[in-house]
Parts: sequence; C-alpha cells; structure tokens
Amino acid sequence: MMKPHHVLPALVLLADLAAAAPPDRLHALASELRCPVCQNQTLADSNADLARDLKEEIRKQIAQGRSDADIRDFMVRRYGDFVLYQPPLRADTTVLWVGPFALLTMGAGWLAWYMTRRREPAGRQTLGPANPTVTEVNE
Repeated sequence: MMKPHHVLPALVLLADLAAAAPPDRLHALASELRCPVCQNQTLADSNADLARDLKEEIRKQIAQGRSDADIRDFMVRRYGDFVLYQPPLRADTTVLWVGPFALLTMGAGWLAWYMTRRREPAGRQTLGPANPTVTEVNE
C-alpha cells in the first residue's frame, strides 16, 4: 500500500503530465513546420537549439489554449511563409511552388542540349591521328 507522503509527489507528477502539451498535437504541429536553421528538416526532426526552443514555444501556446491555426500564424509572422512545409499559393510564394519545377526543366533542357552537341552525326567521321588524311591516301 502507498504511504500518504508518497501520494503528494505522485499527484504533482500527474498534474504536470496533464498540463503538458499533448504529444500527438505537438508532434503534428512540429511536423508541419520547417526548422529555420536546418531548412530541410521539420521542427519535429531537428535537434538544433532553435528547434528545441520553438518546440517549447509551441508547447506553451498549446497549454495556453491557442488553436493550431493561431500557432501556425505566430510562426509565419515570426519566420515568414518559408517556415511552413506547405506554404499557401499566393503571388509572393509562387517561387516556392514553381522554382523546383523550373530548375528541373532548365536542367533537363541543358542536359539535352549538351548531349546533342556532344554527339557526332552518324554519317560524318572526323579526320584525326587514327584516320589517314586525304593526301596520304592518294600517295
């Protein structure tokens, strides 16, 4: 049986756990947000000091009763649309949406151009050290 003096610390621990942000909600929000330091990791995946601070900020805002939309808006006001892994499609975020496709298309175009210029036409041979020149053949 549990002694009375052990009950109080257990109740304090349970109260702390109840006041903490639900881990599923915190993880879901942190998974939607990009780490401003790492840039290719979510806040949930990042171990950067800033990411830990931002996760703690999210935890505090959840404890204050703020909605997910309020927390996302707070992060966007602070770090811009880039912090969202799914930024909204607007005129000022078009580069974030179109940029990767444009770069891929330009790269593929350059590669096609380079490969066609590098290849010799099928019926044409170049004269070089391995091929005799016209004057050597006639002699």
